Amino acid sequence: MSETEKNVSVNAETQEEKGETVSRNFIENMIDKDLAEGVYDHVHTRFPPEPNGYLHIGHAKSIILNYGLAKKYGGKFNMRFDDTNPTKEKTEFVDAIKKDIAWLGADWEDRLFFASDYFDQMYEGAVKLIKKGKAYVSDLSAEEIREYRGTLTEPGKEDPYSKRTVEENLALFEEMKSGSVPDGAKVLRARIDMASPNMNMRDPVIYRVAHMTHHNTGDKWCIYPMYDFAHPIEDAIEGITNSICTLEFEDHRPLYDWVCIELGYKERPEQAPKQTEFAKLYLTNVVTGKRYIKKLVETGVVDGWDDPRLVSIAALRRRGFTPESIWKFVELCGVSKADSSVEYPMLEYCIREDLKLSRPRMMAALDPIKLVIDNYPEDKEEELEIPNNLENESLGVRKVPFGREVYIDRDDFMEEPPKKYFRLYPGNEVRLMSAYFVKCVSFEKDETGKVTVVHCTYDPESKGGNSPDGRKVKGTIHWVPVKHAVKATVRLYENLIDEEKGVYNEETGEMNINPNSLTVLDNCMLEPALADAKPFESFQFVRQGFFNVDYKDSKEGALVFNRIVGLKSSFVLPK
Repeated sequence: MSETEKNVSVNAETQEEKGETVSRNFIENMIDKDLAEGVYDHVHTRFPPEPNGYLHIGHAKSIILNYGLAKKYGGKFNMRFDDTNPTKEKTEFVDAIKKDIAWLGADWEDRLFFASDYFDQMYEGAVKLIKKGKAYVSDLSAEEIREYRGTLTEPGKEDPYSKRTVEENLALFEEMKSGSVPDGAKVLRARIDMASPNMNMRDPVIYRVAHMTHHNTGDKWCIYPMYDFAHPIEDAIEGITNSICTLEFEDHRPLYDWVCIELGYKERPEQAPKQTEFAKLYLTNVVTGKRYIKKLVETGVVDGWDDPRLVSIAALRRRGFTPESIWKFVELCGVSKADSSVEYPMLEYCIREDLKLSRPRMMAALDPIKLVIDNYPEDKEEELEIPNNLENESLGVRKVPFGREVYIDRDDFMEEPPKKYFRLYPGNEVRLMSAYFVKCVSFEKDETGKVTVVHCTYDPESKGGNSPDGRKVKGTIHWVPVKHAVKATVRLYENLIDEEKGVYNEETGEMNINPNSLTVLDNCMLEPALADAKPFESFQFVRQGFFNVDYKDSKEGALVFNRIVGLKSSFVLPK
């Protein structure tokens, strides 16, 4: 059991022990009813992605829902790739998806399957339908099939090839399988009802010809089943009780049941496998469409499917999100039948809440200027004890070397400050965090007028940040020892999309990209303890936000940090 799963399970058990009402979504209510009525005696779910791209935050909702239901009811969870379309599928995507799901904490144990594992059974199922007079080979083109299907207000027309005999259809289907039929020349259609009010039931195509090498089966097949035909067969073979999918498949459910019943997997729609639909997770002002992400990757707007500005699961992991934060986000979003959008700041709220008590608060000067303490002995160096997290004493303390020269952030000094500016300026005294009071006495500039060095004096009696004479200072600033500073690159992110314009330009269809979505700071100075930071480790940088070591671009002696999220937000969790 993963740590994520343990946390979720413990929370639910605690609620029940306290006698609190544990709210159930409509799927759980349905399962409770089905179990009570004996529709099935256990729960078996699956997550069936097509390996034609990377998973995103919307898929995380489906993964967590399916896996969470299986665990809640003591059932099983399958991982299955719906690899029925070799034109778009790659082993790269298979490997990425497995990694994403394992990282989220969904454990499929030994139940990793592929739709292509069942191609033989699917072919046999198609032959069975032909023999029953429930399927026929058609020579209509894709465009002609659309024309014959009719409209939402007009019934379809009978396919002229639907009169073929069982023997003719068997022979033609065998020709399709043998490889002698060109792509698009023939298809196998289910014979249902061309006058059905449900367009999906108007003799849908269930097999097409595609002379493509498949990532899993090689060149064994040149005919491939359509998703709507393959999916119910896969579920039935694996013993899935609850086939949970998104709302766009609601109109496909009668076809799902038709396939299961005609092939003898069940007798009535109410029996398992049973399809149930829920609303997708829509996140505002983000790009989730695979073809759009592919375009961003190919045009170099982002550096890959895991660019931290995206909301693919790989990108969120690289940026520094935790599985726990995503589980919390999905929990807050809830499960319903009604489409709705969620604000991106809610996702940021979840990671901020997850990290604020569990990560050490380190010092980093992202735009450093040198501060020289003129009256501090040049040859002196001491170690100062600094709490790792003031809100969580269990994280302990660390020692940071302190000397005559330190770096501070440029924002912490102003030559001519506005009112209510309590940091350093000529004549003002501030506290160096956990160190001493220092007072600005002068500063230096370069030939462009940019401040390069700030000169201060310190009060030796104020060690630890308090003065024995009781005087107060209003400003506290962080610092990094010059002699031991760790140089690093820091990336600051804004939304990839221009939030005022929306995701897509209505006139051109192009994405409204925010030109300031990435800021790279190459000369940041960090406290020495961060020299040993490892990929995916995350920290809070005092007053700057939460940061994560980039696993892809960091090298020994040349660390790269991604800002996960800032410290503050205007987002308020709905009550």
